Amino acid sequence: MPYIQTVTGQVPPDTLVFCHCHEHLMIRKGQSFLVNEALCIDSYDKTRAELEQFRKAGGSTVVDAQPVGCGRDAEALCLLGHETGIQIIASTGFHKMVFYPQDHWIFDMGKEALAALFIQELTEGMYADGDYRLPVRSVDARAGILKCAYDTCGLTAQYKKLFDAAICASVHTGAPLMVHIEQGAPALALISYLDKKKMPLDRVIFCHMDRAVQDLSVHKEVCRQGIYLEYDTIGRFKYHSDRREAEIFAAMLDAGYENQLLFSLDTTRERLKCYTPGGIGLTYILETFLPLLTDAGITEEQIRKISCANCRRILTINQVI
Repeated sequence: MPYIQTVTGQVPPDTLVFCHCHEHLMIRKGQSFLVNEALCIDSYDKTRAELEQFRKAGGSTVVDAQPVGCGRDAEALCLLGHETGIQIIASTGFHKMVFYPQDHWIFDMGKEALAALFIQELTEGMYADGDYRLPVRSVDARAGILKCAYDTCGLTAQYKKLFDAAICASVHTGAPLMVHIEQGAPALALISYLDKKKMPLDRVIFCHMDRAVQDLSVHKEVCRQGIYLEYDTIGRFKYHSDRREAEIFAAMLDAGYENQLLFSLDTTRERLKCYTPGGIGLTYILETFLPLLTDAGITEEQIRKISCANCRRILTINQVI
């Protein structure tokens, strides 16, 4: 039976109603904080308040994009799912190498061991530790997606090892592969690598290309290959206006890719209003951005696809493990 794997268990795909496909709900203070102080989201009560507001506004589902060994708080995510009723889909996998201490286990662990770790988190339970030493303490809650990162350095030996492990875990479990695309990273080269490694491209999401890649012809080529695009430069005015963001959605919809678009906010501490009063909060898409999409000529049916139908399709796992 097809299902979506949340931190509170497997749910039928048709229970997903409105989804943000790339957020950060809880990040422990650690290496990520040393890189960017906004990458510490560590108040359970404030995050719970954000999720409750999101639910009241009409939200049902959130993908948390913080992977194992990088500040993810699996125990808090599980409790948040139970207490708020939000379907939280947690990530295993890996982030950019800058977010790990130099002596982190992710640099020394081999490809097969990494794949086994990712598979275990998808099929048995996530680790609750592992930010500095090898993870040993697990919880029953499972991850439902693989997070990967593609940096400007491209596919170095380290990144090839990690992508190979994530691809193995995805193919073995049927879980989708979500890829952070860094600004300046050659997105089309990664597609060639994924295809070479027999990764089903219709199980892949490329994130952040609305700010990472200005040339929409590249976006269209990514979609032509079957990959989903998750756009989240919404309320991020240092990159561009929300009106420009709506124009990007409209251009991709006009090109015929309405079945492959997703959206989210890619939240940080600064963008969550329960942490930072001037932040936009998790309700921003529902309350502020959707009217802009409508003004740009995007139909209610297209919005339903972006916020619901496409999310159901990419997040659903069909394999039985």
